[in-house]
Amino acid sequence: MKPLLLCLAVSLAAIDLSAADPKPAPKQQPAKKSGPALPPNPKKLNPPPGIPIPEAVRAELTAGANALGREIAALQGALKAKPQLLELLPDVQIFHNAVRYALEDGIFYRTNEFATARQLLKLGTERAQQLRAGQSPWANATGPVVRGYVSKLDGSVQPYGLIVPASFKPGGKPLRLDFWLHGRGDTLSEINFLEGRLKGSSEFTPADTFVLHPYGRFMNAFKFAGEVDVWESLEHAAKHYPVDRDRLAMRGFSMGGAGAWHLGAHHPDKWAAVNPGAGFVDVKNYQRLGDKLDTIPWWEQKLWNLYDPLACPINLVNTTLVAYSGEEDSQKAAADLMEAGLAKEGVKMTHIIGPKTGHKYEPEAKKKVAALVDAAVAKGRNPVPRKVSFVTHSLKFNKAHWVTIDALEKHWEEARIEAAVISKSASYELAVKTRNIGSFSINLTPADLVGSGVKLVVDGQDLGFRNKVGSLPPPGSDAPASWWRFSAVKSAGRWEERNPSPSANASLVKRPNLQGPIDDAFMDSFVFVRPTGQPLNPQIGQWVDTELKEATFWWRRYFRGEARVKSDSAITDDDIRNHNLILWGDPSSNQLLARIADKLPIQWTAQGIKVGGKTYDATKHAPVLIYPNPLNPSRYVVLNSGFTFPQQAAASNSLQTPKLPDWAILDLGMPLMERVNGKGVVDANFFGERWELAGK
Repeated sequence: MKPLLLCLAVSLAAIDLSAADPKPAPKQQPAKKSGPALPPNPKKLNPPPGIPIPEAVRAELTAGANALGREIAALQGALKAKPQLLELLPDVQIFHNAVRYALEDGIFYRTNEFATARQLLKLGTERAQQLRAGQSPWANATGPVVRGYVSKLDGSVQPYGLIVPASFKPGGKPLRLDFWLHGRGDTLSEINFLEGRLKGSSEFTPADTFVLHPYGRFMNAFKFAGEVDVWESLEHAAKHYPVDRDRLAMRGFSMGGAGAWHLGAHHPDKWAAVNPGAGFVDVKNYQRLGDKLDTIPWWEQKLWNLYDPLACPINLVNTTLVAYSGEEDSQKAAADLMEAGLAKEGVKMTHIIGPKTGHKYEPEAKKKVAALVDAAVAKGRNPVPRKVSFVTHSLKFNKAHWVTIDALEKHWEEARIEAAVISKSASYELAVKTRNIGSFSINLTPADLVGSGVKLVVDGQDLGFRNKVGSLPPPGSDAPASWWRFSAVKSAGRWEERNPSPSANASLVKRPNLQGPIDDAFMDSFVFVRPTGQPLNPQIGQWVDTELKEATFWWRRYFRGEARVKSDSAITDDDIRNHNLILWGDPSSNQLLARIADKLPIQWTAQGIKVGGKTYDATKHAPVLIYPNPLNPSRYVVLNSGFTFPQQAAASNSLQTPKLPDWAILDLGMPLMERVNGKGVVDANFFGERWELAGK
């Protein structure tokens, strides 16, 4: 797979390549003259404010966007009886949204982008006309193609680029797919991204290979909604093209290199090869915070381990890693840190270095990288390695190959599992070593276990032999019914076999994708629930109104979507069933919050906010938290918070980390954008493994 060096619609002069300084289609909205109001005194915006738009140009582009929007709305009705064509409507909407967002957000950066916008509207109109005629030639075209899909997060249409090889044939044999994650570009608007992807250049373009360029929801090092975009674009591409899932490569450079390090380390079983170039691998070293840790809240430091690959370098032994650095590139330090981390584990890392080279690929080194990655991908990923090693600090990332961590003893501390299948004449021994693991599962096919049975040894405890085919996987699992499955839970320091059942999910415990922190709610479908009642006091009412407006604005600005917002009185059973609910207001002003207030671990009345043995003045403070929704424990409820890091999101991608844990008490007098390094946070902590209030 070929790395695309940057999404290039923007000139290299306009893009900072450094990493950290570096279903039915949704209803279309007509282009407006102005977008969401800016919050007061933002220190920096990304995308930054653009150049003035001449009134004649604004009028022309607005009319064109509105016309395309009307055609899209008409097609939504006309294609209802043709679901296969209706499914392609996002391929039109990406052009409409690109121009609409640029007009609303004021993010044109060069005068020649006005011509690009005209061209995108023309392309969108052509695709709309083709759909109306029952045609979709772009869906079977080779070369550079831009596609769109509807995201589960907010229902927005998101774009991605794909280079389709000349050997592609509809219904043909599955082909290799490489991701290429783009570098940092503050002005990489949807218009510039689409322009660049239509040009189709890419750092690497292997033969017989799809090269997928995610937009990544702009510029977040492919974390949070940017990470979800990687998976959603892959699923969309695999639905429409023959993709070989055993020959996926994760690649990128600079900010994209940071994304490749992260996605490679946290999802190592997905890739035949991982090829990061430059980037960053942790917050502390990249931001030079070693002597400033006492100024940063303890919970924020723990939360660095959610995304820091340096916290889990051993995970990369589960794939083939080929790292690249320029010898004179300051970002070479990231690969050096990972190399040292793997060396401590007794593993030698493949690290190709471009001699006398800065922040780019050196030609001869590039050839070496290409040869190594091509060889690894040609071999394909090994779905059943004889040994799996995996480290995590959260159940958000809990799986590698045939090993799944189901529960931790304590979140945000290092948890490690090593499992090895050892041949023993007519049988096998499955040896498992754990640290900070409360429960785990093993899934292997009978073909992987030839013999009379499997002897299980967990942390030196002999659990005896098990039949080749164990209990069936739980409903909804994608594991074949014939898989050998074993699950164990630790009780009083001893391991016991556990038979998973659907009822096990009914208990209130932290489990994958229901483990916090607050930012995790925005990695699945969510709805902002606006209060319609009278607040407990005027102070909280005014604060909630400001915070909701800012959360909506920042989601649009940094994650390039449009948050769903509904009044509390309009929330349906389907909403409760299908979405994480972000409840704004208090138990007096928000109907949904009133329904569940007595089922939350924090009590909130007009007199005060009670957290364990402490009570805070309700006229000066507000609680924010994430918790399993008592009305649907398979989904989250969040009180009064959007994503928690807009204050530093524009400064560096490496600082786009959670700034709050599972709950916090905030000072109403401290504005959102001034809550840096714990300012305005009166108290905060994580809930325990059973979602109980816990000590530090």
